[in-house]
Amino acid sequence: MKVVILAGGMGSRISEESRLKPKPMIELGERPILWHIMKWYASFGFQEFIICCGYKGHMIKDYFVNYYLYQDDATYDINKTVEDRGQNQKESWRVTLVDTGLKTLTAGRLLKARKYIGDEAFMLTYGDGVSDVDIDRLLTCHKQSGKIATITTTQPAGRFGAIQMNEDGSVCGFKEKARKDQSFVNIGFMVMEPAVFEYLGDGSEMLEDSPFEKLAADNQMNAYRHDGFWSPMDTVHDKAYLEKLWGQGMAPWRV
Repeated sequence: MKVVILAGGMGSRISEESRLKPKPMIELGERPILWHIMKWYASFGFQEFIICCGYKGHMIKDYFVNYYLYQDDATYDINKTVEDRGQNQKESWRVTLVDTGLKTLTAGRLLKARKYIGDEAFMLTYGDGVSDVDIDRLLTCHKQSGKIATITTTQPAGRFGAIQMNEDGSVCGFKEKARKDQSFVNIGFMVMEPAVFEYLGDGSEMLEDSPFEKLAADNQMNAYRHDGFWSPMDTVHDKAYLEKLWGQGMAPWRV
């Protein structure tokens, strides 16, 4: 089964870094977050990836073209090619890089990757969030549902405390917003049947808008509940948080 990764957005909320590189190429522990996501899927045996590129997509292509050059030691001789590489780490990945356009919306990006996906079920996720989702359980949940699409959902950790006030407006206390009080959100890590393409129209919308609404209305969308770790990398604060987890050896998504 192929894994499709949406990696074409501009990442405007983390513009401090995305001005220089596409968001999926922003690094955690000296590796792009895209690499972290792929390593997680590969740990479950999924080695074939289709990456939907857009904004500064040439940087993603360059990374994979020169993958081992970036990972390993190398000895050079002037006017010659690489003589020796001490290949410290090998991946069995097959990576297809698809130019899906600069401003294409997510439904359109998926449509442009269709010819590489083929007529089979596939996995789909975003290129800017890490998690310890159990992919095997996700697939089992999807197959048992018999539906076209399964999304992974979670209740994210509360980022803001709730203020407790009296009727006169005086503050009487603070309460940390518990995870169980949060709404469920779609965190990616989706599974799709080929019939999903019938819901994408001309690709001029966000996948998460009309296509998902129509799937839900037709009772063709399933939700897999994930109670473990998930975090997006939308802001500099998110990046610092994930970097801290990685640096301390406490990253739940670390393989």
